[in-house]
Amino acid sequence: MAKHIALLRGINVGRHKKFTKAQQLDMLSDLGYKNTNVYLHTGNWIFEASEKKEKITQKISEAIQTKFGWELPIQVLTPSEIETIFTACPFSEEKKIKSYFVILSEKPSDSLIKEANSIQYPNEEIIILDNCIYFYAAKGYGRTKFNMNTFEKKLNVQATSRNYNTITKIIALAST
Repeated sequence: MAKHIALLRGINVGRHKKFTKAQQLDMLSDLGYKNTNVYLHTGNWIFEASEKKEKITQKISEAIQTKFGWELPIQVLTPSEIETIFTACPFSEEKKIKSYFVILSEKPSDSLIKEANSIQYPNEEIIILDNCIYFYAAKGYGRTKFNMNTFEKKLNVQATSRNYNTITKIIALAST
């Protein structure tokens, strides 16, 4: 069995798609995954599985669809993939600790990246490398003009974002 990380987008945000941590752990167990952990309650799953990432994604997606009737983006990565995204962050350490990592379902084409890179907002830095948008907002995320849906459409991918603290905690949990 290998360690995996599943990132679910859009659960427990506001009053939408309520999915308790206990329900998430139960689902992981019901799917047969071992050494399960859920960080926070917003869809950060760490577990061991013998299937390939595509099969894991499909199983999780089908289980959520069956239980709740929701379709939501799910990305399954290995701990080394998360670490690579984290270490590739092009920002200074000072900016990195205040950054968001918008993890893309796949690497977009160079032409789509070029087009998306033309989107710029004052006091915000957006750098797209491989399968991640590195995002820094000088005035804080709550006051940003950045819109993940816009970038998903421009890049023709699905995405989910995590802040620095969440990424570092996921990496730590996956290494135990």
